[in-house]
Amino acid sequence: QVQLVESGGGLVQAGGSLRLSCVVSGRTFSSYAMGWFRQAPGKEREFVAAINWTGVGTYYANSVKGRFTISRDNAGNTLYLQMNSLKPEDTAVYHCAAGARPHYPGPYESMYNYWGQGTQVTVSS
Repeated sequence: QVQLVESGGGLVQAGGSLRLSCVVSGRTFSSYAMGWFRQAPGKEREFVAAINWTGVGTYYANSVKGRFTISRDNAGNTLYLQMNSLKPEDTAVYHCAAGARPHYPGPYESMYNYWGQGTQVTVSS
C-alpha cells in the first residue's frame, strides 16, 4: 500500500513563500512520476506541477510557471513544491499524487494512481 502525506501548508501574506513536502512510503519512490494538484472551495481540482522519476523533466500550469518549483529527493522519498510570490488565488488544498508510469508525468488526474489527503494553503491579501 502506497501512502502519501503532505505537510508545509499554512497562512501566508500575498507575496510570501511556502514549501510543501510530500513523503511517500510503501513502494520505491523512484518508481513513480509525481504531481501536485490543488482544489479551491467550490472549484474543480486542477493541475499545478509534475515531475518525472529522475527529477529532470518538470511541467507546470501556466498560472504558476515562474513562481513555483517542483523537485524531488529520491533518497529521502520526498516530493517538494516551492511556492514563491504567492497570490490570494493560490489559496487551495494542495494534494500530491503518484503515477505508476515514471517517465510520463502530466496534467491529467487519470495519470496518477495514489493521492495524499492534502494540506491547506491560504494566502491573504
